Amino acid sequence: MSVFPQLFMNPEVREHLRGVYTNDELLSESGEEEADLLFEALLSCLSHPPLFTCLRAGTHLHLLQDIQHRLQQHLAQQDRCSSVYTHPQLPDVLLLPVHGPRSVDPLASEVIVGAQCGHAVLRGAHVFTPGILSTPKYMKAGEVVSVFSDVEGKCTRGAREFKGKKVFLGNGTSEVDRSEIFSPDGPGKGVAVRMTEPLYQSPSFDGVLTDQLFLQNLPSVVVGHVLGPRPGERVLDMCAAPGGKTTHIASLMRNQGTVVALEKIRSKMQKIVQNAQLLQLDCVRAYCCNSVRAVSSDPAQCGADGPPYPEESFDRVLLDAPCSGLGQRPNMSYSWSLKEVCSYQPLQRKLFTTAVRLLKRGGVLVYSTCTVTLAENEEQVAWALKTFPCLTLEPQVPALGSEGMPGAGLSRDQRSLLQRFRPELARRGAGVPHSPESLLQNACADTIGFFIAKFIKRSINERLTS
Repeated sequence: MSVFPQLFMNPEVREHLRGVYTNDELLSESGEEEADLLFEALLSCLSHPPLFTCLRAGTHLHLLQDIQHRLQQHLAQQDRCSSVYTHPQLPDVLLLPVHGPRSVDPLASEVIVGAQCGHAVLRGAHVFTPGILSTPKYMKAGEVVSVFSDVEGKCTRGAREFKGKKVFLGNGTSEVDRSEIFSPDGPGKGVAVRMTEPLYQSPSFDGVLTDQLFLQNLPSVVVGHVLGPRPGERVLDMCAAPGGKTTHIASLMRNQGTVVALEKIRSKMQKIVQNAQLLQLDCVRAYCCNSVRAVSSDPAQCGADGPPYPEESFDRVLLDAPCSGLGQRPNMSYSWSLKEVCSYQPLQRKLFTTAVRLLKRGGVLVYSTCTVTLAENEEQVAWALKTFPCLTLEPQVPALGSEGMPGAGLSRDQRSLLQRFRPELARRGAGVPHSPESLLQNACADTIGFFIAKFIKRSINERLTS
């Protein structure tokens, strides 16, 4: 059910994205009417949260059933009666249904938050002080207020009211006075509004079982399983912050071997270290490094442990590439220009080239993004197969998403080896689930938009004879 307007974006970005979903190759397969309906469904579902909150369990230390039991106990203590399900195909995933949209009436007293804060509220978070843009003039702690998200980014921080485009997120209780939010010394960091009647209800996981659970989108968990790391291997995560995929790889390896995590921003690199420590994974080695420059053919330049590394240093490489992020949800406002959206393809190719150089013969390379464009997904696969004859596409296990989209010149067989998570397909075919079983069937479909490709690096002779 749609309760929010479609994803708001720059008109030229919208037309660019429409071109992706109505390209000639796709129209020849599905027809213009169906393509238009799916595009409109995409814009609608991107502004709404997925059906489930996905939690990855640290099964390298604990049994999944034990973690499930502890989480259920925690929720019961918080008077949250949400069910906790295991995923039918992923052995380290717990799923909690997101309940909504609920019947909640807005109040006269309004608090306006920024888009990022609004997205977090829709995924179960309370409102933290830095996210607030506007409050009533005399708002006091203990006051019951309605929380709205500024869709177009036009609300001025410190305003006393806002008449622009906004969407209702639910009601809550103010924890602080207005003067504390807009203090001359700057905003605080704690909870400013505790959500008591959210439009979409999902438990808050701030500080919950942090040594056993990691909040992660379901396709991001699938990536780790597709990579298939084994104990004792040497694995590289090229763009690793905040460390969700890094720690998953280490967990799948049973903390045996080496996982190298690279991140060019030091504060983000330190977050990877913190997450690895929380999850008791000491096989992770994190370095502050621009991954484009992570390889060298000169032995004199290569470090003993850290980057740059000699060519063919890793058994498996994950390139979860920087991207335009058009698959993220919930997202009611996308402010980037078309130039910014189209700027990622060259960087992704530089990173991919480094990944191929660092991968051993016979090794596995997984490329992934959280966007929905052809240029950053299927077109990159077509480019990679043409540029690197040593690479072949490989089947993915598990295969929970749809096949790749037409439009990049890939054959149907090649597209069948890709995974594209397309939430618009779930929305187009959605009925109302009436049982836990039917609800769980939608868990793999109603996700963020995401893309995965898996390659193996072979010698030229191997490829010619395979």
